[in-house]
Amino acid sequence: MANNKKILVSLPENLLDELDEFVDIKTFKNRSQLIREAVISFIKERKKIDMIEYMKNGYKEMGNLNIELAEYGIALECSEFAEYEASLAESDNSNGSSGEKRRYILC
Repeated sequence: MANNKKILVSLPENLLDELDEFVDIKTFKNRSQLIREAVISFIKERKKIDMIEYMKNGYKEMGNLNIELAEYGIALECSEFAEYEASLAESDNSNGSSGEKRRYILC
């Protein structure tokens, strides 16, 4: 790998022994490869966890926004419906010819 940097890692002896077992059974070429792959795996997993949290927060925010929009829409529809009913009532009162009220079936 290009531009590799050396770092010093301190590990308890028992953890180092476990690490060396993976190297001894030829799962990894050396400690550096094992640690490099472990760090890469950790970073990928951490990014996945962060993205899940980011998406979860986004869904919560959208849920709140959807509730606000629904409440606004319902209030607007109720207002328009009240205006429609008032206009129907006015048309009944302005008819005046026979004094009978028309019946409406609203679906």
